[in-house]
Amino acid sequence: MNNSTNIPNRLINEKSPYLLQHAYNPVDWFPWGDEAFNKAKLEDKPVFLSIGYS
Repeated sequence: MNNSTNIPNRLINEKSPYLLQHAYNPVDWFPWGDEAFNKAKLEDKPVFLSIGYS
């Protein structure tokens, strides 16, 4: 696990093992969903999508 910080981000509540690997990453990640899209629209910012890696 990448423990860059002791404070988890939003991914801490996800069930996916892949997403949970990044729950302590210092990036303010959003899981796919309305919260991410609403924030992007409100701030007039693009959505950066990560589809993972192998």
